[in-house]
Amino acid sequence: MSIGDTVSRYVARYPAIAILLYVAIVSALSAVSWSALTDIYDRNATLAAATDMLARIEGHNKASSTAAPPGGATDSPFLEGPTVTVAGAALQQRVTDLVTKLGGSVLSSQVDLQGAQSKEGFVTLTTSCELDQPALQQLLYDLESGMPFLFVDQLVVQAAQPGAGRDEARMRLLLSISGQWQRPS
Repeated sequence: MSIGDTVSRYVARYPAIAILLYVAIVSALSAVSWSALTDIYDRNATLAAATDMLARIEGHNKASSTAAPPGGATDSPFLEGPTVTVAGAALQQRVTDLVTKLGGSVLSSQVDLQGAQSKEGFVTLTTSCELDQPALQQLLYDLESGMPFLFVDQLVVQAAQPGAGRDEARMRLLLSISGQWQRPS
């Protein structure tokens, strides 16, 4: 007798076992199929999230470069201007425009062209401003990304007072930002 004959007689004698075996095999195959489909769906969701993030980053970079003020973001890593004074004014304008664009206000600013605070060949801007807390990260990102290269040398943040009105609920920032100026040749 072969194994096939033994199985056939056993299944003929106990048909419930055949049904249970069939249900178990179908259930196992369904579970494997469901697991594969879930994995494909998860990977597709991850890909969509990554594609969306890439599109936002690329869109931000395009928006930053097209919305840059004159003397703002350029293709050069250096602050541009025929003189160091013009380069300092362009840096001041860029920072003021960024703070205003994010809904903040500049209280005061000082350009240090040549002094104890300014490094050789660098223009340093010290700005005091008020800004809402969610806009701080965007301000820092906009300042340090892109061209020309700008560096946040100092950041002092005074938190908003709890229970204060709309204007008093803003954070006060003291920013020291520097960028290198290259003399035109």
